Amino acid sequence: MPDKAPAWVVPVMRAGYAARGAVYIIVGGLSLSAAIYGGQAQGTTDALSTLRDEPWGIALLWAIAIGMMAYMVWRLIDAAMDLECEGSDAKGLAARAGQAITGLIHGAIGASLAATAMGAGSQGGGAQTATQKLMAMPWGPYLVMVVGIVTIGAGFYYGYKGIAETYKADIRVTDLTQKLNPAMKAGFIAEGVVVAIIGGLIFFAGLNHNPGDAGGVGEALSTLRAAPYGAILMGVIAAGLVGFGIENLVEARYRIVPRHSGEDVMTFARRAKLKAEGKLREATA
Repeated sequence: MPDKAPAWVVPVMRAGYAARGAVYIIVGGLSLSAAIYGGQAQGTTDALSTLRDEPWGIALLWAIAIGMMAYMVWRLIDAAMDLECEGSDAKGLAARAGQAITGLIHGAIGASLAATAMGAGSQGGGAQTATQKLMAMPWGPYLVMVVGIVTIGAGFYYGYKGIAETYKADIRVTDLTQKLNPAMKAGFIAEGVVVAIIGGLIFFAGLNHNPGDAGGVGEALSTLRAAPYGAILMGVIAAGLVGFGIENLVEARYRIVPRHSGEDVMTFARRAKLKAEGKLREATA
């Protein structure tokens, strides 16, 4: 494993986070509008497919699709080369496996968006289709339940990252990133809620032997809406998803790759460490 990451990884990473940020801002914005004015919450691909009829919409779809592919490449390279210094122990390998899986999921979304841009129509129902294929395998329902439990765990992890603010570790300290931190924090918590609900839907699909019970972002938001005070809950989480989009745009601009940037860049994590050691004034002088 090389000590330094190749320079080309950085622009690929930035393109990926920028596309991811655009996705969540669009999905969150449309869901927030549905919560306020009425209407059906839409999943990721369905929401983005509405761009086709807008001026420059197809070009924007292609840009987001390519960006999502870039995010996949970034995460796969990140996991393979351990660009974030996760390590090779059990905890590190689990984190790197999560990076790779996250990348593949976003790559699939990118491929779906590219098909939409080419006029193939919306590729909705992805979660249900994947669940149906998995359920057809030996021990399929149990595998689906395991995937659901893992997804619920991922949701709790996102929520923990938001509450503990661990997402700031590799982000540069600037006036802007400090001002946007409340939106970033809320974004991770909201993403955690949505992912955990998706995991619950997948789990019950396996438990009930019914792939139709599974669902993605649109179904998760609809589940929230069906709860007491559902429109308010859905609106709060939708606003949080916009915050998660903002967080990704911040990462697109201010995130570093530890194995590329070295240890001297003033990130939130380094600032906290220096402050704890009483060296912050010296470092910033």
